[in-house]
Amino acid sequence: MSTAENVVDAARAPLWIRRPGTLHLVAYVVAGLVFVGQLIVMAIQGADAVTLAGVLVAGAGVAISWRMPWVGLIVTSAASFAVAAVGENRISVWMMAVLVLFSFTLRGKRPVVGTVIVALVFLAALFTVGDMRGGAVVATAALFSAIGGGATGAALRLAREHWLAVEERARQASATREIEAERRVTEERLRIARDLHDVVGHQVAMLSVNLGVAEIGLPGEAVSSRQALDSARSNARNVVSETQRILNLLRRGDITNDDDALRPTPSFGALESLVESFESIGLEVTASISVPDAVGGPVVGVTVYRIVQEALTNAYRHGEGAAVVSVHESDGRVHVSVENRISHTLRGSVAGSGLGLVGMRERVESCGGTLSVSALDDVFRVSAVLDPVGAQLA
Repeated sequence: MSTAENVVDAARAPLWIRRPGTLHLVAYVVAGLVFVGQLIVMAIQGADAVTLAGVLVAGAGVAISWRMPWVGLIVTSAASFAVAAVGENRISVWMMAVLVLFSFTLRGKRPVVGTVIVALVFLAALFTVGDMRGGAVVATAALFSAIGGGATGAALRLAREHWLAVEERARQASATREIEAERRVTEERLRIARDLHDVVGHQVAMLSVNLGVAEIGLPGEAVSSRQALDSARSNARNVVSETQRILNLLRRGDITNDDDALRPTPSFGALESLVESFESIGLEVTASISVPDAVGGPVVGVTVYRIVQEALTNAYRHGEGAAVVSVHESDGRVHVSVENRISHTLRGSVAGSGLGLVGMRERVESCGGTLSVSALDDVFRVSAVLDPVGAQLA
């Protein structure tokens, strides 16, 4: 059975999704390199005090944005306006502002507001104090660089949230399926307990009757034998009482209607009626049943009945054409086989949970048998082999 951890491991998230701080670090490293590079260029070529102050303010804005994104974004954008006022070195400061905007939107801050702030500052600098040496080309580049930085950060943020949401849904689906599987197993075990109670109760009751008959037939002087038989009858009554108590404990909170409570325990003899019930609702069934009711005892009879019942239910829901049922005895073992062609359309409005096979396997293993399920060439086949001797020892 797959677990939630297996589902997550099967679709391992990229590093930048698992560790979003990596992208922030890359953005700030690039901004730091741009800042240092600009200082080196200014030291080599020389620069006036206003330009140097603007670049230093931009660097300070980058550092501030690490802790205070809004303040850092405004400070860096304002620095780009100041540098544009002297008409030099504006590209490096713009780059720092765009990188801060990228980190700003990646953190989940308001992307539209942040992008508008940077874009307006860029355009205001170009159309007021800037010399517009590049004309419309420079203005367009400034505008789209701001939009690109903000949009990229927001898009990566949304992609990460989407990936995490998919992972969480996968976890929940896997956990829900595990819970459902456990619930179905518990229900099937309770059903097995009911059937076992009916079988054991009947057999022990018959044992008690036979012990009573034997006790009546004893001669009067067989006192010790009479006491032994009486003790055996008392033990038989205790077995019936104890199985009833355990079943009542298991059935707490379980609702069983009167029809189910009064229905006799299923057996080999009820298989033909089971097939007829499925034929009456429209399922074509070809059945070959040749097992005496006494073979294997009541427990094996109940198990075979439930296997055929579950397999025909699956054939009705998911199959097409005729379902072929075969139940026969060979070499002291009971062989059960149900096969049908797989349909690509669901019959009925409710799809099965796919967990009925879990309960089927529980029953077969409880009888010391083996179950195999296969789907080859569009044919779904359920087959089981039950060993009556193994059922008695299981």
